[in-house]
Formats: sequence, structure tokens, C-alpha cells
Amino acid sequence: MTTPDDAGSAARPAAQPDDRPAAQSENVATRVKAALKRDPWELPDVSGLVVGVLGGTGDQGRGLAYRLAKSGQKVIIGSRAAERARTAADEIGFGTEGTDNAACALRSDIVIVAVPWDGHAKTLESLREELTGKLVIDCVNPLGFDKKGAFALKPEEGSAAEQAAALLPESRVTAAFHHLSAVLLQDPETEEIDTDVMVLGEARADTDIVQALAARIPGMRGVFAGRLRNAHQVESLVANLISVNRRYKAHAGLRLTDV
Repeated sequence: MTTPDDAGSAARPAAQPDDRPAAQSENVATRVKAALKRDPWELPDVSGLVVGVLGGTGDQGRGLAYRLAKSGQKVIIGSRAAERARTAADEIGFGTEGTDNAACALRSDIVIVAVPWDGHAKTLESLREELTGKLVIDCVNPLGFDKKGAFALKPEEGSAAEQAAALLPESRVTAAFHHLSAVLLQDPETEEIDTDVMVLGEARADTDIVQALAARIPGMRGVFAGRLRNAHQVESLVANLISVNRRYKAHAGLRLTDV
């Protein structure tokens, strides 16, 4: 069969089918090498992004909202009851706003999930549309408690973060802020939170943003700690920290050495 593309083919030089793929491969390799050489502490400016906190009326969510708002970040806290969120936002101050979870997710660039584990799946399922395209930071720790203390639970998906990724296929899910003391976060007398934040995710651009957000809080540092498949052990470590804090009456966090 003759096609319009065959006309004049004799006058054209022979195609070189291998040249373009080779050039493309070389370009990809160059970009990969450049990324590997990049300073891991060169992080983006996130000061202009709006941060939403689902579960912002709970201890952990409220503490994170307070610290980020105090650092100058625009923060919106969400709750199932908008009035509760507005009351908490007024108490936090620093321009913090409060609304229901759906409006919080819709209006934010970055959304921190700080809801109780037993409401984690239901909350995210109900907000799938509002969270489409958003950068989601899951900081939920699946834990159980008995007479021996706290112990880690393992969700069917592997971790809370992986559950979030499964429930939010159109969102960019990361995991961070698991090991922070809610007491210290909310204490106005504590000027700095002396801790590292382990950040997990699938895309470097996303984990860089989360690291930069953590660094907005004085004393805090975000450190890349792998992909979401490694989230379970990070979430589980909270059970150990609870035991440490109970024994020593402390508010222990983590510091990674030689990084």
C-alpha cells in the first residue's frame, strides 16, 4: 500500500532510527547524574503555600498548626465540625483559619492528615475528590494499647501512608511528622523543637517540599528516609518513643547523626 508519506521518499536521506533513542537515553542519563550531584539540602521556598491540617482540633494536628502558623505559614485547620475548627483556629491565632474538612482540603496546597487512626480510612475516602492533585502528608501512627503499653499495628496496605496512597490515587502522598511530641508542639514556652523529621515519598520534588516545610519550624529538620514502602517501621517507632517518654518522663524525639 502506498501512503502520502511515501511520496518523495527516494529524495530524502535514509532515516537513522537508532540516533534519536540514543540521544534520548544520553539526556536521561545526564539528568539522573545531575540529580545525584544536587545538594540534598537545596530545598524549595514553601513560604507562600497554604497548609491544611485535617484533624486540626486534635493534639497533634493542633500542635503542628500552631508551629507552622507561628513560623509565618498560612494555615487552615479542618474538623468534622466547622465550628470546632473555627474555635481552635481563634485560639491558635497567627491568622489561622478553621473550617470543615472538605473546605480545608479544597483550599490548601499541602494537606497534613492528623486524624485518629480509627477514622483514617473513612476520612480520606470521603475527601478523595477534594484531595485530587494535592500534596498529602500523612502523619498518622497505627497503634494499639494494652496493659503492656503501646504496640504497632500493621494495616493491610502495609502502613497508614500506604493506605492513604491506595485511597487517594490522584493525590501525591508522602509521610512525615510522626515522632513529634504534641505537648512540646503546643507549648508556647518552647521556642524550638529539637528533632529531625523523617520524610518518605515517591517523588523527590514532593519530599523536598515536605522537608522544607519541616524546616520552617525552629529547631526542626526534614530528612529523606525512603519510599512509602518503608513507612511502617517509621510509624511503628512511635510505640518505642511512648515507652521512652513514660519511663523517663520526657518528650523524646529523634536526631539522625552524620547527616
